[in-house]
Amino acid sequence: MNNRISRKEFITLSALGGLGLMAGCATSSSVRRIPADGKLRHACIGVRGMMGGTDLKSFKSHPRLEIVALCDVDKNHLADAGKELPNARQYTDWRELLAKEGDRIDSVNVTVPDHMHAAIALAFIRAGKHVYCQKPLAHDVAECRALALAAKNAGVVTQLGTQIAASMGDRLMVQWLRQRVIGKVQRVVLCSNRPGAEKYRLAGPRPATGSPVPPELNWDLWLGTAPERPYAPNIYHPVMWRSWQDFGTGWSGDIGCHIFDATWKGLGLTAPLSVVAEVQDSWRNSPERRADTWPQSNHITWIFPGSELTDGKELPVEWFDGDKFPPADVQKIALADPKVPEYPAESAMVIGTEGAVLLPHQSMPRLFPVEKFKDVPRTIEKGPSHYHRFVDACLGGEPTASSFPLAGPMAEAIILGTVAVRMPGQMLQWDAKHLRIPNHPETERRLRRTYRKGWEVKL
Repeated sequence: MNNRISRKEFITLSALGGLGLMAGCATSSSVRRIPADGKLRHACIGVRGMMGGTDLKSFKSHPRLEIVALCDVDKNHLADAGKELPNARQYTDWRELLAKEGDRIDSVNVTVPDHMHAAIALAFIRAGKHVYCQKPLAHDVAECRALALAAKNAGVVTQLGTQIAASMGDRLMVQWLRQRVIGKVQRVVLCSNRPGAEKYRLAGPRPATGSPVPPELNWDLWLGTAPERPYAPNIYHPVMWRSWQDFGTGWSGDIGCHIFDATWKGLGLTAPLSVVAEVQDSWRNSPERRADTWPQSNHITWIFPGSELTDGKELPVEWFDGDKFPPADVQKIALADPKVPEYPAESAMVIGTEGAVLLPHQSMPRLFPVEKFKDVPRTIEKGPSHYHRFVDACLGGEPTASSFPLAGPMAEAIILGTVAVRMPGQMLQWDAKHLRIPNHPETERRLRRTYRKGWEVKL
């Protein structure tokens, strides 16, 4: 397929701000109303890689959605997806897709590396398109804020890619916390110490020289907003980009939204008051690694303001990953149950005045002490598919449960944790209203990147 941009299409792109990153917002009148017997016309941006194939398949399964366009910077990925959807129009450049398909699509999913989430999602939101975006929503704190505000102003349907949030386990956890089953909450401990995940956490260093770019990959489009660097095989595209600060948000950014979601919703958390991080010495003591990669293990602590659901004026929330594990006193709560042979590698533990609840990732929550809570109902009505709920909302159904305005503040707090990771041992006060770090103003530069020339994003 010829994906070269004609002069007319170039002018169209220019009218959209050069790269489709237009400053204005859509109005409710620019969002197409879909007839009762009509279909949602959808485009998939990112069709393979970590989640591209999963997202495509999940959207394709909805009877009232038609995937009309596919986009991927890797022509091999595009060709593979095209076998499933031979009638879908194909693009390697999302900007061209927007220019050519602007009046022929209603929605998109953005399933690409973190550093390109905001650029793409903002462009389509401002064009009046409904947007599903993979977690962690965006690369930078300021981008998370901009996406939430843009979605609210445009009146489009949005959904963060936290598909586990639709599971019965996560939803039951939310219900128990809201019902105060374990009393008022005193402490939250989150972790992701997944066995075998070390292979996704590169220590670096960056290769001294580059390699020829494979003919199927448009490396400049893949880099997008990130600083230019030579291509190197097997450490950036298609999976290992998460390890590099220019492209990913580290392990906490990758998995944090999944582990945090039920607790965030159940307790109705808002912006944190402060955040501090501890990392392993090998990364902390290496200027080269600190400037380029993420550490292989983290311990991040946020302090959130208390509420009617918490015990006290402040609530500590801790995150552990890699070689940093939840403390023994927390693990002891779960291990007291003979049916829990080992502490779940990925889980959320919420400790309250009357007991505790543990939610293993992709499983059902467990209450402790077991005998005390043996009569608590453990059933909840099955909800709709996370993906199908997005489609249904676009078609005029119930709102999504993880829209950008709702989930954006959670993503913002998680990405703020990555700012603290790069300032290990420094407690950062957080002024959420003004996006400021009052006690370390020099750190505020990490709230928003400097975009590559020609790829600037207007937030």
